[in-house]
Amino acid sequence: MIPYARRMDGMKASEIRELLKLVDRPEVISFAGGIPDPALFPAQAARSAYDKALRDPAAALQYGVSEGYAPLREWIAARMRGEGVPASAENILVTAGSQQGLDFLAKALISPGDTILSEYPTYLGALQAFCAYEPRYDRLRLDGGNETPAAYSDRARATGALKALYLVPDFANPTGLSLARPQREAALALARELGALVIEDAAYRALRFEGDAQPSLQALDVASCGDLEQSRVVYLGTFSKTVAPGMRVGWVCAPRAMIAKLTLINQASALHVSSINQIAMLAIVEAGLDPLISAARAHYRAKRDALLDALARYAPGLACTMPQGGLFSWATLPQGMDAAALLRRALAEAKVAFVPGGAFHPDGGGANTLRLSYSLPSIARIEEGIGRLAKLL
Repeated sequence: MIPYARRMDGMKASEIRELLKLVDRPEVISFAGGIPDPALFPAQAARSAYDKALRDPAAALQYGVSEGYAPLREWIAARMRGEGVPASAENILVTAGSQQGLDFLAKALISPGDTILSEYPTYLGALQAFCAYEPRYDRLRLDGGNETPAAYSDRARATGALKALYLVPDFANPTGLSLARPQREAALALARELGALVIEDAAYRALRFEGDAQPSLQALDVASCGDLEQSRVVYLGTFSKTVAPGMRVGWVCAPRAMIAKLTLINQASALHVSSINQIAMLAIVEAGLDPLISAARAHYRAKRDALLDALARYAPGLACTMPQGGLFSWATLPQGMDAAALLRRALAEAKVAFVPGGAFHPDGGGANTLRLSYSLPSIARIEEGIGRLAKLL
């Protein structure tokens, strides 16, 4: 028997990753993985960017510094300044997507028994990153209720310390919902009272279709405390949803002391993100990130509209969220229905895939909920897939 570490007990296969294996089966219409549409990938710009990068093979194909390619960090810092965060390159660590940032933060922050506050449901990838370090979870309620900071602290103290609030404030995975300004301010006030960090996962922030943009949690916190170095918010960004996920380039924006700690973890983990990918990414975004974002917004908005229209016509009794951006809608089945059991029938009888909602609940709840991603299927396939699913329902 292999003597695995205890932390392996908490590491489970991702239901989403398992379902991604179905994408290549042409008969299955998949609303499962939140996969960017390849039709949006800037293939020609990428060819040009990699050609440009290879003009200096000593930089593109060599080891690099663990913090990341300096010109790319400068570009990201300037982008953050445009969002109201006075960042410099020293506040940026380039990561292999925001997912690696989650893993680095978990490694840096969580001891066994420490508490993470999150909304239920929450991003499955974050639960996977955190679970390896054996935390406990507590449900973060930003819409009122009887919870008090003292209650959160008392429960956390029984097993460890309360370390962080984890939030996806814009077009959350899995619900597609966003936090209103009062909810953002309430989360920051709670974090200050608890002495906890806030992990802001901003993976979908750029994909707003409509409505007024809200300031990031980090921008709000900096406006309150006056200095990024004093902020308790750690911001995770990525180019996966706006440029291309396969390049695996994201970033962490945080006080310099936190970046220094995360850089040490990166040195022990992968040394650095691929040099050529960082150099190519900089060339792509310098050539024009905003047009790519505009195209993605229009593309995904049309698909969102197609999904909601099909649901309204084929399954008018199904309660679904109406996201103002992002890649997901969240459906609630009648009480007593099990989405996991429904998925088994949907795959066998309707050739339709989705993700059961229980995967996104740390406490195993949400059995009658499911996530529908509209990012990958065409509008025609969305229509057909929702029709198939509605017949099964």
